Amino acid sequence: MGNAAEAQTAASYMAYEDFAGMTAAEARRHFRSGDYVGHTAGIAPGMLQGNVAILPAEYALDFARYCQRNPQPCPLIGVSDTGNPMMHTLGDDIDIRSDVPLYRVYENGELVDEVSDITRLWRDDFVAFAIGCSFSFEDALMADGIRLRHIDENKTVGMYVTNIMTEPAGPFSGGTVVSMRPLSKKDAIRASAICARFPHAHGQPVHIGDPAEIGISDIDAPDWGDKTEFRDGEIPVFWACGVTPQNAVRSARPSICITHAPGRMLVTDVPAWATDSKKPTS
Repeated sequence: MGNAAEAQTAASYMAYEDFAGMTAAEARRHFRSGDYVGHTAGIAPGMLQGNVAILPAEYALDFARYCQRNPQPCPLIGVSDTGNPMMHTLGDDIDIRSDVPLYRVYENGELVDEVSDITRLWRDDFVAFAIGCSFSFEDALMADGIRLRHIDENKTVGMYVTNIMTEPAGPFSGGTVVSMRPLSKKDAIRASAICARFPHAHGQPVHIGDPAEIGISDIDAPDWGDKTEFRDGEIPVFWACGVTPQNAVRSARPSICITHAPGRMLVTDVPAWATDSKKPTS
């Protein structure tokens, strides 16, 4: 699986830098054509991005309950009609089968493949869920002068499974997944205040400081994404992450579940600021 993903990345002939200045719709057209399978952090700044989970209808109600009971890691921003791959509430011409750069396919809770298009896998009983993503508040942080190293270095933000347990619903349960960004103490306080205005993009951090307190034994070994270097005076800041449902799928073990690959989000036509009380003034 890993080699296949690496091969797809190598075959992608668009670079991350090529997306500068593109609208969300323009970026999605390139995802749909398979031109790019990289991360979406910073693409179409100011637009809401979403994690994706696609399940057979028999699991849909329990999964919706799981999101409702765990709004910080799983803030639900969109749900498709059964069997309809078009996400009408999130923008014009959004086809969930092709408009995410890279997908993960799980069977009975086990990861079996990574693909850039799931049209051949689509079924009439599928329901697609879009869940708010921390990439949406990163624009606000950067607008306030807070630098984010994974974006500066064109990396995928590091993600970790924690001992912060989610509230179960049906077969779905498990530890909350968090994303981590190293910040100075001063910037961590500012970031917390800014992100509180984005409840549909995970809101405030769930933890600041010692990773061991939330069950992370090695900060240099993320479960998903890339390792991030720390500089003098920086501390780890952890936000709830929309990859949490992928962790819950391990326990639910549905016959099939399709998700975004970590860091590769659905870029919508919905302004991120629409989920915020006010746009940053800086």
